[in-house]
Amino acid sequence: MKIKLIFAILCLGYLGYAQNKLDSYIQTGLKNNEVIRQHNFDISKSMYALKEARALFYPTVSLNGSYTKADGGRTIDIPIGDMLNPVYSTLNQITNSNTFPMLENQSVLINPDNFYDAKIHTTMPLLNFEIIYNKRIKTQQTTLQKIELEIYQRELVKEIKIAYYKYLQSVEGVKIYEDALALVKENQRVNQALFRNEKINRTAVLRSDNEVIRIQANLETARQTSNNARSYFNFLLNQKLDTTIETDEGESPPIDAITENTQNREELQKLTQAKEINENVSKLTNSYWLPKVNGFADFGIQDFDFEVDKNSRYYFAGVGLEWNIFSGNKNKYKLKQVEEDQKKISSHTDNVKQQLLLQFQVSQNNLKSALEQFYADKNQKVASKKYNDDITKLYKEGQAIYIELLDAQNQWVNAQLNTNISLYNSWIAFAELERANATFTFN
Repeated sequence: MKIKLIFAILCLGYLGYAQNKLDSYIQTGLKNNEVIRQHNFDISKSMYALKEARALFYPTVSLNGSYTKADGGRTIDIPIGDMLNPVYSTLNQITNSNTFPMLENQSVLINPDNFYDAKIHTTMPLLNFEIIYNKRIKTQQTTLQKIELEIYQRELVKEIKIAYYKYLQSVEGVKIYEDALALVKENQRVNQALFRNEKINRTAVLRSDNEVIRIQANLETARQTSNNARSYFNFLLNQKLDTTIETDEGESPPIDAITENTQNREELQKLTQAKEINENVSKLTNSYWLPKVNGFADFGIQDFDFEVDKNSRYYFAGVGLEWNIFSGNKNKYKLKQVEEDQKKISSHTDNVKQQLLLQFQVSQNNLKSALEQFYADKNQKVASKKYNDDITKLYKEGQAIYIELLDAQNQWVNAQLNTNISLYNSWIAFAELERANATFTFN
């Protein structure tokens, strides 16, 4: 009933400043992260690929020119003399003149000699379904890149939050050990004074000395753990590892209510986009059976000996048709492969839905467990504080032995450590639940 109440009530959680500070760090991490920058490069590349696909719909215009110089090779023989000389001879006899000269047979080179051709060549697709589906695929691939970026951003936000909470956990742990060190040093001072006055034996002094050494070692370990946590947090923000982290204290656990919303996870959106891409790939493959119609036009000049006149100008235009009839069933088998990919994507989608739902339920249960542990540790902390105060008072009055005082103090220190650990473990569990449900809102 207590947990239901916890999940039903919306609370302030951390102090407003702390949450604002964490949000600021998250924005810094999202801005500075190199992997995100690489994803943005990929998105830009996809956008240019989309523009390239759109450009295929426009005409292509090029300037082409050629000049040929030829001699020898194949020829075309034209027997002009054999055909006309008998006629010309007869006409000369009739007219009694040489008006009609005798002609020689001609031999013309197939390769044009001293010939130039310059033209503007224009082509444009009139009907091409491959271009249409290619553009759709490029558009969807760009969307897919953006979804992948969002997935990484959510994962990075979770890691930044967890690293931040672990740093706060370590900082509080250092404070607890510093207070504990001051406490055992005071015990050491008191026991040494009592020993000098012969009110206690040497055993209590030795035990208090050992406690000081033990707490000092634990404090140093806690400090190094805190340094490591700070370095990792700064690493996620892509800033100097020793940069100071601004924090604020908070005693409240996370008790925001979260409703299951895994159907909107980017991972499912990614699979949906992949399915749509695959459908267009199928249509692209089927477009093999559809005709392609292209238009072309040439405007130019051509002549021999670089002469240019009105007869040199020409245009040449037309429409081309390409319709594939048979290719050895190549596209048929390619289409079968696309169909198998579609089945695989559908199966994978069903599996991912179950995985995401499981992740949410496990994260939710982990948060419930972490909250229960926190409230138990918090109650234990209150009880151990009262117990330690009572034993300390009795020890100063000479009504309790040192071993009882030491046990009470250890219980008090351990209760503080456990409460600190369970508090931030609950925040870590909340961050994981938030990631499992994709509820973090990007600005």
